[in-house]
Amino acid sequence: MADRKVLHVGRPNIGNRERFLERVEGMLDRRWLTNDGPLVQELEQRLAAFLGVRHVVAMCNATVGMEVALRSLGATGEVIVPSFTFVATAHVPHWLGLTPVFAEVGAETHTLDPESVERAITPRTSAIVGVHLWGRACDVDALADIARRHNLELMFDAAHAFGCTHRGTKVGSFGDVEVFSFHATKFFNTFEGGAATTNDDELAKRMRLMRNFGFAGYDTIVAEGTNAKMPEVSAAMGLTNLESVDEFIAANRRHWEQYNARLSAMPGLHVVQYDPAETNNYQYVVVEVDARVSRDALVEKLWSEGVLARRYFMPGAHRAEPYRSLASVSLPVTERLCERVMVLPNGTDLTGEDVERVCALIETELR
Repeated sequence: MADRKVLHVGRPNIGNRERFLERVEGMLDRRWLTNDGPLVQELEQRLAAFLGVRHVVAMCNATVGMEVALRSLGATGEVIVPSFTFVATAHVPHWLGLTPVFAEVGAETHTLDPESVERAITPRTSAIVGVHLWGRACDVDALADIARRHNLELMFDAAHAFGCTHRGTKVGSFGDVEVFSFHATKFFNTFEGGAATTNDDELAKRMRLMRNFGFAGYDTIVAEGTNAKMPEVSAAMGLTNLESVDEFIAANRRHWEQYNARLSAMPGLHVVQYDPAETNNYQYVVVEVDARVSRDALVEKLWSEGVLARRYFMPGAHRAEPYRSLASVSLPVTERLCERVMVLPNGTDLTGEDVERVCALIETELR
């Protein structure tokens, strides 16, 4: 195995290197490395046009972006979140001194179950945070109706959903605010980074103040804040990768379709499907492994062969610390998914031969 290519989930995509280096040279010539530089401003404008939203507020990363967004919404008390998500979704309210309340997800959708959300609401609830998992949007309309009826703020963690649509509209303009991740493992990356998107002028203004220590001018401080600014070099990467987004998605989709054709015929496996009526970035090749097959043994075998498949989202945020010690909650659908879901490598670093190699390994293990 020493000379065999190691295959990763989320290995970074890299756009045109010459264009990136040109932008870096310009940045160095200007000696403007951070503090809302011209590259960040250009990236925000181009992202707003791409996503069809009024405001894009670039951030140093999505976790801090969610903290800024949730604080700007004025959330207090309890915030309803799914447990079947990356733990940062729960960490954000907890870090802000709020209480994350875990709701169930749908067995088929893997996203927040609106009925579970409704049951979780108490007089202390101030906000709902939905997650567009695998790029598949939440039940946006049902969650918006719940938020409206109970006078709650509605935020979406859109870390997986850049370039994806819900009923033909690109993710980014739903709820009060949506937050994207541009981490290196995302198919569109800015090295590290993220962005909050909204059509609310006042909310955008508050988030811009908060991401820069509350400064409204050179030496005018009008609010509390933190340092959530995206540096120029990250924006340079973002602008470069935005020019290659279609290429990245085409590669992801080509590999996903190859995986789907091979794996769907194998007993004990279910490949999570994408709605052909919607646009998806196809970054995530998600497989549910039947209870009759050991998902963990399958992942262990793949790792031994240099295929670094991932078990998302073990063990489930509600069963991880500190949340396991704070409250006991039963989420049988979430727990079942945590025991069955496996995500396979994808991205521009892969070839068709690599995908066939992964499928052949899985087929051998299932015999």
